[in-house]
Amino acid sequence: ENITMASTGRKLSTKRKFVADGVFYSELNELLTSELAEDGYAGVEVRTTPLRTEIIIRATRTQNVLGEKGQRIRELTSVVQKRFGFADGAVELYAERVQNRGLCAQAQAESLKFKLLGGLAVRRACYGVVRFVMEASAKGVEVIVTGKLRGQRAKAMKFGDGYMIKTGHAGQVYTDTAVRHVLMRQGVIGIKVAIMLPHDPKGVQGPKIPLDDAVTILEPKEDVVPIMRPPTTMAPPPPPPALVPEGVPPPMDPAMAPEVEMDPNQAAGF
Repeated sequence: ENITMASTGRKLSTKRKFVADGVFYSELNELLTSELAEDGYAGVEVRTTPLRTEIIIRATRTQNVLGEKGQRIRELTSVVQKRFGFADGAVELYAERVQNRGLCAQAQAESLKFKLLGGLAVRRACYGVVRFVMEASAKGVEVIVTGKLRGQRAKAMKFGDGYMIKTGHAGQVYTDTAVRHVLMRQGVIGIKVAIMLPHDPKGVQGPKIPLDDAVTILEPKEDVVPIMRPPTTMAPPPPPPALVPEGVPPPMDPAMAPEVEMDPNQAAGF
């Protein structure tokens, strides 16, 4: 059962389904943002399965989201179920811990919001967020604070560090952005936090795809020089046999000649 068909039993057109899904996500995100602001709320993910709809809440302090013995998460499940007309057991809420809150723009925007509400100076609070994000292995960070910071004149202050891409496909994939509104006594202050995520081949800390201008120069392979071995000493080949004219017997080998008996007087020199 689709989330858009939970309250109405009829099937929606594709166009209305996408609009209804977007409205559902926006209202759910707004509810959780206001309810879980102090617990480091960092976004929500909706997964629709044929049996039920799973809502995964990402936060830095998941224990506070769950509540004592899971009471708070059950209360949130009941609120979502009644508001959007889900059947019993058709929606489940889960809490997931943010692995690195220094790379989460929503968590840092909430942190900055509570620092300003606590009376901390704007410049000091922003520099603290910038330093914390850069220490979390981010490539870059930008914090913009606008409104009546001091005095009656509204102005904007921008704090940044590192490397930040704002255009192209890399700007959509690599930057995590969050906006918050702080209701101060003198008026509303706007906060915008943008974090440039690092490249991670595993896809845990940042995107898997490398940047377009990242050129990797590979080391050239070493040439294998063949080892020259000294020539081995071999016996010279035997000379070719001498040509013997026809009809002439070949010369006899002295070793093969028959022994001739010598006269003893001749051998004595007489």
